[in-house]
Amino acid sequence: MKKSMNMGGSIVSKNILEKKGRLKWCFRENGVNEIDNGWRFLSEIDTDEYLKNAANMVVCDWGTIFEIEPAILPIFDMPVGTDLTLVYEGQKKYFIFTDTGEKCVFGSE
Repeated sequence: MKKSMNMGGSIVSKNILEKKGRLKWCFRENGVNEIDNGWRFLSEIDTDEYLKNAANMVVCDWGTIFEIEPAILPIFDMPVGTDLTLVYEGQKKYFIFTDTGEKCVFGSE
């Protein structure tokens, strides 16, 4: 069993958890309860039709998502309303703001 990072739960596409598609979109909403940290994670293969079926999304511990994609670590404290896209370029990964395409720079980058 994976150890919790005590960072709450997020809603994540089953395609990410089942490793069918890589994590691509991350956005933060108001949490629905005290355990919900507000983060939502969608995969590169999720379609509107897939996302309309609530059974395709699950609540998951932040630590489990981090184990699948460690690049998410610096986004945790970003505010509600944040909407990011994870870009893959060969071995490099970085976030851009979905609405502007501007690269999201963290601390020492």
